[in-house]
Amino acid sequence: MLPSRAWLQRTCSACRNDIFSRSVPRRCFASIRTTPQSTAQVSEAAPIPKSKSLAGNPAIKTYKPRTPGLRHLRRPINEHLWKGKPHRALTLAKKGQAKAGRNNTGRITVRHRGGGHKRRIRTVDFARTKPGKHIVERIERDPGRSAHIALLTEEKTGEKSYIVAPDGLREGHTVESFRSGIPEDLMASMGGSVDPGVLAARTAWRGNCLPLHMVPVGTLVYNVGMTAERGAVFCRSAGTFATVISRDDDSKRGGAKYVTVKLQSGEVRRIPRNACATIGVASNGNHQYRQLGKAGRSRWLGIRPTVRGLAMNAADHPHGGGRGKSKGNVHPKSIWGKPTKSGYKTRKRSKVNKFVVTPRPRNQGKRRTGKNS
Repeated sequence: MLPSRAWLQRTCSACRNDIFSRSVPRRCFASIRTTPQSTAQVSEAAPIPKSKSLAGNPAIKTYKPRTPGLRHLRRPINEHLWKGKPHRALTLAKKGQAKAGRNNTGRITVRHRGGGHKRRIRTVDFARTKPGKHIVERIERDPGRSAHIALLTEEKTGEKSYIVAPDGLREGHTVESFRSGIPEDLMASMGGSVDPGVLAARTAWRGNCLPLHMVPVGTLVYNVGMTAERGAVFCRSAGTFATVISRDDDSKRGGAKYVTVKLQSGEVRRIPRNACATIGVASNGNHQYRQLGKAGRSRWLGIRPTVRGLAMNAADHPHGGGRGKSKGNVHPKSIWGKPTKSGYKTRKRSKVNKFVVTPRPRNQGKRRTGKNS
């Protein structure tokens, strides 16, 4: 406890300096809200957690409202992230017209974009075609995506690359890609023929990239590809995953061609058997619980304000103009005059996606009830 002001005035300068040179405990204005979690250590070969564990154990950092911007600020806690700069050789400067939502001709193609803090784009390897073991050097935050990324070092050549990190991956773990086929030593350990049980036990570990036909049924995967040649396109953001439901029968004419996968939206889709998939759940599952706290934090992210059409002039929006809060007795329209809401359909019935087995549930213009159908 600090001495009173009257007592300090009666002391000499040497005594005052000695008092204030001592360590004074600092006040902390942040608190952590957590729910009880298990104390089991996360290992490289730990089982993949279910999706409910992400929503059931959020660890969110809150702040005392010393300022209005801190009152509603919520941040997920990620103490394991790298505090330094990214690997420079795997980054590109984000600058020019693309930062403001414009295309190569200078026209705005994405509204409400512009400004924001300086960023560098991380080049992430979504194809993962290189076989062999890769060691995780560190887990980093990527300002261009919600999930975390992992810096890998190839064991043989020392070449570095970035991948989207699965939940639970830590520094020092080892990951591998089996897209080019089953290694010879693994095939020899199975006696020269493929044993599904042994193959799954040796390959289906968190962070490993496999062709979909090698993934056991019921496994949670992320970074799922759409074709055999391209990289991952599905389930790349924080906390997302897909579930492998079934595989085509090999005994059919032409052999097995597709694997059925259920996405988080509820859509069930057929994907080619040689498309890539990574075992696990995309990292940073608590990203959905964050709150920016103030408008300025949105501007730092490069998001500009959105003006309502009702507040515009008649020349700027179909809802604009008029006296008071009136949109002129017109049905809801976009700024380009196209009907919105009320179940207005924009997809042609003739263009049916043959790979979608069950489409995702939609509102059909009705208010959501909050129940998962």
